[in-house]
Amino acid sequence: MSALGLPAGPFTAAAIQMSSVPNIERNLSSAKGLVETAARAGASFICLPEAFVYMGPETELAAEKERVAQAGPEFLRETAARLGVTLCGGVYEPAPDGRLYNSCLAFGPDGVELGRYRKVHLFDVAIPDGLQYRESQNVAPGDSVATFETPQIGRIGMSVCYDLRFPELYRQLAAAGAGVLLVPSAFTEFTGRAHWRLLLQARAVENTCYVIAAAQTGNHYGQRRSYGHALIVDPWGEILGDAGAAPGFALATIDPERLLQIRREMPSLANRRLI
Repeated sequence: MSALGLPAGPFTAAAIQMSSVPNIERNLSSAKGLVETAARAGASFICLPEAFVYMGPETELAAEKERVAQAGPEFLRETAARLGVTLCGGVYEPAPDGRLYNSCLAFGPDGVELGRYRKVHLFDVAIPDGLQYRESQNVAPGDSVATFETPQIGRIGMSVCYDLRFPELYRQLAAAGAGVLLVPSAFTEFTGRAHWRLLLQARAVENTCYVIAAAQTGNHYGQRRSYGHALIVDPWGEILGDAGAAPGFALATIDPERLLQIRREMPSLANRRLI
């Protein structure tokens, strides 16, 4: 393990892409198949998208919140242990005020929890395509950044979807030693066309980190559509894997030596003067 919290050698990562709907069983079946396929393809680190267990109208989420909150962590824990991989993804968990947290959880190959992050920035937005979103209706905000580390994969910084528009969060993660940033997401189709790649490449370049961004895609219910294009981006901003528009996954090698080389040649983190 290096001083930067990086693993000793390269590993293969997969960013899963799903079209989750208001049906827990269907979503878990889809997630199971995609994770198993990614593992067979050689991925030892696999990330599922935001809200992979359930995507439905706010009123239906409120009615299903207990089942949704139980199903996500159980699936991640059991599947990580069964396949012997590190598995993370976007889940819901209960908040003290009766709402839910929109969280990113990670479990190791032994099924032990490695990290937990609760989404800080909630998507309360009216976007120009005419749709309005009020995530805070059912979701409570988190209040801190989170990283985790294992000998196999090094230090990982955690985030969720809309966090991507707040670079100060990622700078804190990089300052904490992260060499890889996770962004499980459900970016809207409208905003994704304009900003998804741009923002992911910017977060990778400005922090000289790999970025693993799992994604939702296609139609979920009513007019709710996600952009897709789960990406893996290297610290120079190069897109190493793109899942396109259909369910599937992006697959790429995370190489610690590549990251160290870029940080030597472009030492912007070391040269920064403002905190």
